[in-house]
Amino acid sequence: MVDLAALRHNYSTLCALAPGARCAAVVKADAYGLDAGRIASTLHDAGCDIFFTATPDEGVEVRRAAGQASTVFVLNGYQSGTHGFLASHGLIPVISSADSLQAFHREGGGPFALHVDTGMNRLGLTVSEALDLPAAHKAGLQLVMSHLACSDVPDHPMNTRQLERFRTVLKSFPGIPASLSNTGGVLLGLDYHFDILRPGIGLYGVNPATEQAAPFRPVLHVDAPILQIRQVPAGDTIGYGARYTAQNERSVAIAAFGYADGLPRAAWQSGTARLGNIAVPLAGMVSMDLTALDITGHEALARASGRVQFYGEDLGPVAGASGTIGYELLVRLGQRLKREYRGQ
Repeated sequence: MVDLAALRHNYSTLCALAPGARCAAVVKADAYGLDAGRIASTLHDAGCDIFFTATPDEGVEVRRAAGQASTVFVLNGYQSGTHGFLASHGLIPVISSADSLQAFHREGGGPFALHVDTGMNRLGLTVSEALDLPAAHKAGLQLVMSHLACSDVPDHPMNTRQLERFRTVLKSFPGIPASLSNTGGVLLGLDYHFDILRPGIGLYGVNPATEQAAPFRPVLHVDAPILQIRQVPAGDTIGYGARYTAQNERSVAIAAFGYADGLPRAAWQSGTARLGNIAVPLAGMVSMDLTALDITGHEALARASGRVQFYGEDLGPVAGASGTIGYELLVRLGQRLKREYRGQ
């Protein structure tokens, strides 16, 4: 289940954290697996009119959902030969290299954003390239942006280092809107906000600094049926590889949710799910279609409900147990999961 009311709450929360900036929405990767069209439409109705996608095709879908008046940026740069496609759909490329910037102007120019690398060493012009950019290459520039590498670690020295470099770059672009903050950057405070925020994961209910939902509400809840409840004697094992041994007799529920649906096999080590408001631990290696849960002491509740909830407020613990982050779990949601939208 995708909670659209929680999505709107999270957007409002992000706006309130940075009242001097405009809050955009990162809806790449199908809005982190939650349906970019549906998410963009909901956010547009909540007041969002700036969106970021990774690819032009994603941009077309978001443009269709968010309307012609919205601004849609494409993060993965400019590819020679795509000028007509971008222009026809009103998409603005985020250009990240001197060569692609030259190709963009040569093939027609128009509105664009400039990505400057301030320390992540992924996409972006170098600081020196940005400072030396000829005036003619600035024609049509709508936004100067960079991306924080360590905003999920608030006291990491890279944050202040990148902030200082970004401020240096902006001296060469007076009057041009600037953007530095992803969700983590928004939480770092006013110095990082500039003109436009670019939150992604916070919209969907995860605090990147702690992998807990606060100050956001979980947006995704996976509701799975319990197929069987069984008693496991002390000393017996559960699941592939016999990794889990019952130290005493346990009650175990087998739920229809597995790694084919996106739940990592490694989540069993310390991951949890929910029976109502009660957290219950995974027991044994996650299978392709099934997951075992230790429901000892909660058998009546399990039988009465017949269902168990994954992710939601347990998204962070499951991600941590799996050695990954909530972002990856969201974008790896299996296609056979039926997506229901509530809180219109």
